[in-house]
Amino acid sequence: MCSPSRSVRHSIVVSFGEVTCADIISTVEFNPTGELLATGDKGGRVVVFQREQESKNQPHRRGEYNVYSTFQSHEPEFDYLKSLEIEEKINKIRWLPQQNAAYFLLSTNDKTVKLWKISERDKRPEGYNLKDEDGRIRDPSTITALRVPVLQPMDLMVEATPRRVFSNAHTYHINSISVNSDYETYMSTDDLRINLWNLEITNRSFNIVDIKPANMEELTEVITAAEFHPHQCNTFVYSSSKGTMRLCDMRASALCDNHSKFFEEPEDPSNRSFFSEIISSISDVKFSHSGRYLMTRDYLTVKVWDLNMESKPLETYQVHDYLRSKLCSLYENDCIFDKFECVWNGSDSVIMTGSYNNFFRMFDRNTKRDVTLEASRENSKPRAVLKPRKVCVGGKRRKDEISVDSLDFSKKILHTAWHPSENIIAVAATNNLYIFQDKVN
Repeated sequence: MCSPSRSVRHSIVVSFGEVTCADIISTVEFNPTGELLATGDKGGRVVVFQREQESKNQPHRRGEYNVYSTFQSHEPEFDYLKSLEIEEKINKIRWLPQQNAAYFLLSTNDKTVKLWKISERDKRPEGYNLKDEDGRIRDPSTITALRVPVLQPMDLMVEATPRRVFSNAHTYHINSISVNSDYETYMSTDDLRINLWNLEITNRSFNIVDIKPANMEELTEVITAAEFHPHQCNTFVYSSSKGTMRLCDMRASALCDNHSKFFEEPEDPSNRSFFSEIISSISDVKFSHSGRYLMTRDYLTVKVWDLNMESKPLETYQVHDYLRSKLCSLYENDCIFDKFECVWNGSDSVIMTGSYNNFFRMFDRNTKRDVTLEASRENSKPRAVLKPRKVCVGGKRRKDEISVDSLDFSKKILHTAWHPSENIIAVAATNNLYIFQDKVN
């Protein structure tokens, strides 16, 4: 997986049983060490998987990911002022770097961001003076002596507790959150505004971007995603539905109305069509780990941009160009508005993104080779090697190819994640989580 030419081994499938709307996975994220993997779903749940430790019997085989903690992060709410239902669906999860024995993550639905603490407990205090062992308050008149409480061992218990709730700051739906490299602040982004929060302060945020026009009829674009630079705490980027990106510097002014860099690829007039603006909308933007490059995903392509070149992308990769002739039907069934994500591998040499029919694509930036793989229960047995898939556009179809007319558009890979240092990927396909890793010889 370090290179698409190498074989990829299937590691584990985590299924949540019969498919209901609430079980559909809506976000996937590794923590900074890669030891934990979190998924959020449309039912407001967060499931955290932990990697098994390396066994002495098989030192070269790292353990698989097993369920570590499951908790209900968000509940459905109702905005009585606007008569609107607020879904419990988890839009994004972002981990904070681990600083002690506990883990911290941010999760958000459309309106509210929550900071969760996940900690382990394997001891319990016994011998209270004012309470009995069941926790009931004792009658003070029966207390005749002081006891020293002691910690007794107990079965390991993983607890998830909400530490902060950041709410009432967004009129529109939150589409992304990003933790700053100072680890003190983060930003939350909706269609028209970006807010900056301090992780310790829940009742106040600072509006750092506001593109809402005085007259909403003059609105021409919306913000689709935003992310902080991985090393420079003053720099962030946000993308728009017009296929543009703006790099902003918070040192320039408190309200980043003026960008420091503007990235846009000029449109080829010969390719102009009714769908041009829709398919050019950027659904995801990611800084490379080095901070030198930006990666964007629009409907048909993944592009890599150099921060020093605003006029055009450095690299453009076609994800599923065979769908260009099917844009009309994709518009009618609303698939054209699907928001695919994209991820870098740990060394920024390979990029990955999803497609339809449970396909996901990998592009090697060095060799320029690419591969299409399929995440499905039918052809994925544990430790089986995934076979590359090919899509046939027209003419005679070979035995190992699938026709573009028989693709299943209800099966889509929108959310993927890559382990920060190893060649392990997580792919969410409806209510299934697939974890793949390099084939170990």
